[in-house]
Amino acid sequence: MSRLFLAMLVTITIASCNTSLTDPQKIIDKAIAASGGEKYDNSFIEFDFRNRHYRSQRNGGTFSYERIFKIGDSTVHDFVTNQGFERKINEQVVEVADTMKVKYTSSVNSVIYFALLPYALNDAAVIKTFLGEAVIDQKEYYKVKVTFQQDGGGEDFEDEFIYWIDKNDFTIGYMAYSYEESDGIGLRFRKAYNPRMVNGILFLDYINFSPNSEVSLDSMENMFKRGELEELSKIETINIQVQ
Repeated sequence: MSRLFLAMLVTITIASCNTSLTDPQKIIDKAIAASGGEKYDNSFIEFDFRNRHYRSQRNGGTFSYERIFKIGDSTVHDFVTNQGFERKINEQVVEVADTMKVKYTSSVNSVIYFALLPYALNDAAVIKTFLGEAVIDQKEYYKVKVTFQQDGGGEDFEDEFIYWIDKNDFTIGYMAYSYEESDGIGLRFRKAYNPRMVNGILFLDYINFSPNSEVSLDSMENMFKRGELEELSKIETINIQVQ
């Protein structure tokens, strides 16, 4: 084998190893595959978050999300399904105003959404945009921006997210997002930690940060690198069970 051929082979191998993805759909597909893939589609998941118990059950396109918590001596049980929202108190169905149904549905969906990331990033209403690459704490990431179509995007369709996806294992390292508040736009930056695989599905906890001034979503990464974000809380999911 000639030296020239060997040199060409080494060059091709190195180039193939260093190839970067620029298609946001492929990046998200790899992230979902690395975190559970098809296991999400037919799963029953339970966990606790901030003194409330959550359940997520999926069977193809059919889903049921539940939230169970106590108010005094009463047990409140919320259901979000393909048919809509329902609330039971002490196992009895109660009437809920339409405005509150929207609020409760959004609250349940939000917790499930974050707990099961990146699964929901392939929903039909999701719009993905490749923002390039970044290095944070000496690790390389793909940056993907996620926005939502109004049709099918839910009450919070104007929210915007940026995800930093590890170039090596395709797990989420960081995320930043903007959301509407009564007095303007809120911003958060989250750092993932405590990764653990439970029966084939990856779960992450997050350190939650906030800026101290009005800034743009795109500036959050550099603010984090400069230590200019304030730590607000930890987002911890506990007592996880997956079937």
